[in-house]
Amino acid sequence: MSDIYSDYLHKINRRHFLSKSSLGIGSLALGSLMGCSTSGENSDGNSVDNKALSAPHFLPKAKRVIYLFQSGGPSQIDLFDYKPMLMKMRGQDLPDSIRKGQRLTGMTSGQSSLPLAPAIFDFKQHGQSRAWVSELMPHTAKIVDDLCFVKSMHTEAINHDPAITFFQTGSQQAGRPSIGSWLSYGLGSMNENLPTFCVLLSRGAQRPQPIYSRLWGNGFLASLHQGVQFRSGKDPVLNLQNPDGITSSSRRQVLDVLAKMNQLRMQDFGDPDIQSRIAQYEMAYKMQTSVPEAMDLSDEPDEVFELYGEDARKPGTYAANCLLARRLAERDVKFVQLYHLGWDQHSSLPREITSQCKDTDQASAALVTDLKRRGLLDDTLVIWGGEFGRTNYSQGKLTATNYGRDHHPRCFTVWLAGGGVKPGFTYGETDDFSYNIIKDPVHVHDFQATLLHQLGVDHEQLTFKHQGRRYRLTDVHGEVVKSIIA
Repeated sequence: MSDIYSDYLHKINRRHFLSKSSLGIGSLALGSLMGCSTSGENSDGNSVDNKALSAPHFLPKAKRVIYLFQSGGPSQIDLFDYKPMLMKMRGQDLPDSIRKGQRLTGMTSGQSSLPLAPAIFDFKQHGQSRAWVSELMPHTAKIVDDLCFVKSMHTEAINHDPAITFFQTGSQQAGRPSIGSWLSYGLGSMNENLPTFCVLLSRGAQRPQPIYSRLWGNGFLASLHQGVQFRSGKDPVLNLQNPDGITSSSRRQVLDVLAKMNQLRMQDFGDPDIQSRIAQYEMAYKMQTSVPEAMDLSDEPDEVFELYGEDARKPGTYAANCLLARRLAERDVKFVQLYHLGWDQHSSLPREITSQCKDTDQASAALVTDLKRRGLLDDTLVIWGGEFGRTNYSQGKLTATNYGRDHHPRCFTVWLAGGGVKPGFTYGETDDFSYNIIKDPVHVHDFQATLLHQLGVDHEQLTFKHQGRRYRLTDVHGEVVKSIIA
């Protein structure tokens, strides 16, 4: 290995050194004339360090986030937004005075009628907060006094891909950095042996909408800020383990020499991507030990599996991923993103949503309970929700026991727990049809601004200059929802 490094050094002869030095002096002078920084920034004026902020903008209420993203759009009407009026008007056409000419998807725009379909599930009030919860969520019902329900979420996106992309990146068009990448860029890591941003995927029994890796991509940020997907099976992170015949010590030698060569390259060209590459090689080496330890559930007692449900023993399930999220939170991973697929119930909703809730209800509640009893909930923000809601009318034929629901971006429910939000609190209100918001609307950008705020970040100040413009997660929008902050 040392011979390779020596050969590289010998290639830097006197003429090469002088030419590079002269270019370096010239670039320093040019940078001075143009008012550009030459230390710690790239040509766009962005930080090339592992984090952009030397400190949070203000005292954070949360250190980390666990985002339980329910992909497909859970029906707020069947889970949390109790609407007895719909029972009285069952089967009647959605009034024009409620719809107000609002856009429908191509899946229902051609229907001759839009028959109102109330939930066929029982609702009850729970806890001291008296929050309404469907019988489909018995475990969530037990923790409502730890939850903050936001019933007035809304978005512009009406189809899955742009709607999920909007929630995760602040834009309906692909290519922007995701929330976890922005946090990695802004605040850096709390554990040098694990990624700042980890991703876990699971799916229900239904036909799920696809999820793409760009949803946890770094966009125009340095590649070290992208999310790292942890998979079930023998190799949680692809290409992490040493090939056959390569020992840990020889891998360390290779990385040391490679780092020196990359540092020389960095001195030659000043490309910040080289620094990212060095950091990624080092992280991969550290993860060879830290990832198997974090993913090994053998040290968890039986009572933990009873809390999360027996599915927690099955790698790749939602329950197992919730338990892994707790373990990653314990190890100070800043942003853990879970995606659970299968909430897109255009038909056979009663059967399919029952299955989805069976997969997710106990584990979601267990995660909040587990974090709380370990003293982690206060500084961990837990989020549960999808990309939009579902319509109050049936897509297709409405029968006594069956209906489907189309996409509905006008209003839907998410819940939050811990991380400095008000427990046992409900914010926002929809009309008697769960179709329009009548009080305290919360836009996607407001949600994103509030999330960043809880981690001590001013969403208007965390920016990145790209192609001549300064970008941020919330674009040019967003207001912190101060009413839900404890």
